[in-house]
Amino acid sequence: MPAGHLIFFVSDVVDSLDLSPIMREYEKDELRGRPGYHPALLLKLLIYGYCQGKTSSRKLERATYEEVPYRVLCANQHPDHDSIAAFRKRHLPALGHLFTQVLRLCRESGLVKLGHVALDGSKVKANASKHKAMSYARLCRAEEELKKEVERLLAEAERRDREEDRLYGDARGDELPDELAFRESRLKKIQEAKAALEAEARQQAQEEARRQEERTKEREKKETARGRRFGGRPPRIPDPKQAVPKPEKQKNFTDPESCLMVDGATGGLIQAYNAQLAVDEAHQVIVACALSAQPSDTVGFLPLLAEIKTRVGCHPEKVSADSGFYSRANLLEAEARGLDCYIPPARPVRDSLAGKMREKLRSQAGQDLYRRRKAVVEPVFGQIKQARGFRRFSFRGLEAVCEEWRLICLTHNLLKLFRARGVRETGLGGGKDSSSQAVSPAR
Repeated sequence: MPAGHLIFFVSDVVDSLDLSPIMREYEKDELRGRPGYHPALLLKLLIYGYCQGKTSSRKLERATYEEVPYRVLCANQHPDHDSIAAFRKRHLPALGHLFTQVLRLCRESGLVKLGHVALDGSKVKANASKHKAMSYARLCRAEEELKKEVERLLAEAERRDREEDRLYGDARGDELPDELAFRESRLKKIQEAKAALEAEARQQAQEEARRQEERTKEREKKETARGRRFGGRPPRIPDPKQAVPKPEKQKNFTDPESCLMVDGATGGLIQAYNAQLAVDEAHQVIVACALSAQPSDTVGFLPLLAEIKTRVGCHPEKVSADSGFYSRANLLEAEARGLDCYIPPARPVRDSLAGKMREKLRSQAGQDLYRRRKAVVEPVFGQIKQARGFRRFSFRGLEAVCEEWRLICLTHNLLKLFRARGVRETGLGGGKDSSSQAVSPAR
């Protein structure tokens, strides 16, 4: 293998990281059975695989036999796919938290400036089929139907018990019939999904009530200032206790925390999570990442800002995002933190805060900065989803998927760091093209 290959860079970086959260898990275990693979070796294999868009444990195992870079990186050892999958599952939170250490390396190398950070979100498929979901209306119908079916089966089982008692006396025959067990378990899943949708509806109603209360207060303040009331109806504040899900609202049985979302590329509906990024303009390094089960980007704005502060230690000078991130609460909180934001409000929004933002975006400086937003953040999603082929999560559940998304972002930054090092060593310039072109594995 050539001396400047990515595998040696990955190996050196992993050796420089603090792996104590992973190593502690093995220090407290009693050593029994055959010797295991070294955690650093498995970590290097996983990180290099994710860099190359190879996330399947079976494909990684096969690559340790068939592809030279993987054989060299693993010192000609061949971890089986069960060991790889178990390691990843066991240490997923620790793997995700290595993101901060790699980001620190990027900053020390001068790749992070925090002059302008652009935000965006993209839908990534969940590890679940959209066909394994039911709408709230259908859940209600299915619940009633299954209740009646369970009652019928219980009555039938009771009748059979009486008949068997008459024929066989006190012999035991209390096994649950397969048909009844299936329907009871299915009824339980349907009731859990229905309850989850109802809880989400109440939470959304609470958030809407808070927003409408703020609008009411602002309206009253303006009415007091002008000395008379406005025409039309005042904002209606919903009662969270009376909130019910919309009939078409769905819940998935395979991954209940995922959501049915519109894919921006195809316009079709997919079972997905909303993956969000904050990208530094200087070298397209990801300085924060977040993940949500909500189709709207609004909920991800403040978590991304908080993570930038946590991971890097300070806020960026300027922040740009599309209209999906705009809300009055988000903008007020950003102003309270002293951030210079460029986020266009939606057309129906007509309050004073939105008017100031529109005026700011119409200025020459605002137009120049907002025009650069797409060139900063959208290519990063292209590099992740197209160049590296990451379009579906391997895990299920919001917490595990969030950690896997952080691992994806870690490897993106690692590729940026590798490419920047190569440019410095060769003295060659270059544009912001896909990092994957610079790290294609040699055969």
